[in-house]
Amino acid sequence: MARPLDWQLATVAGVHDETDAVRSFSLTLPAWTGHRPGQHVDLRLTSEDGYSVERSYSIASEPERAPEVDITVERIPDGEVSPFLHDVVVPGDRLEVRGPIGGYFVWEASQPGPLLLVGGGSGVVPLMAMIRHRARAGAMNPTRLLLSSRGPGEIIYREELDRLSATQDGFQVAHTLTREQPPGWSGYARRIDEAMLSEVLDPLGREARVYICGPTALVESAANALVRIGLAPSQIRTERFGPTGT
Repeated sequence: MARPLDWQLATVAGVHDETDAVRSFSLTLPAWTGHRPGQHVDLRLTSEDGYSVERSYSIASEPERAPEVDITVERIPDGEVSPFLHDVVVPGDRLEVRGPIGGYFVWEASQPGPLLLVGGGSGVVPLMAMIRHRARAGAMNPTRLLLSSRGPGEIIYREELDRLSATQDGFQVAHTLTREQPPGWSGYARRIDEAMLSEVLDPLGREARVYICGPTALVESAANALVRIGLAPSQIRTERFGPTGT
């Protein structure tokens, strides 16, 4: 039986554009052991001269999709990995992958109670695994996603999030656009702050479980604001990154 840290060859089953600079890849793994929403995989590229580079990518898909998983990758022009994935990889290609990895930043539908998810840009990816799992499991716990994006064209998973929030199963999305807003925009139009978090959290109550993922500054600011609002640090789990991963 394969172990999570054993490398295996995944087959690219599909490629889907999420935005102009963000693309999702569906990978079929021959010996997938299953994952928990919030975990990630490592991906390794090796050149003909033996040089190899690894990157970690959050799993975007729900466990119910096994043995197929999705990763969502933002193209960084000077990156070593993301340009190759965006410009070269097509369905049928094979990639070295290992995982799942991580056990702290995870949520499963068996965990009761209200859920607040806070994401910045591609930080929405592991949160999307939780949202998709919640939907597939038929969970009805009140859940809110607060998602910060720079502009309307950079909202990752926008159509799917709109569709899921229209199902009346207790899931809602609040968007904030920090740099560009379309005409008639009725959402937030600033960086996530204490007042915004308080408004989004209010219908869930102060007992909500919280997951925050995004750039370090956003994560730290949001976590500190939630503590000031009255949440206990033990209610809040965070995953952060500096410059967007390549």
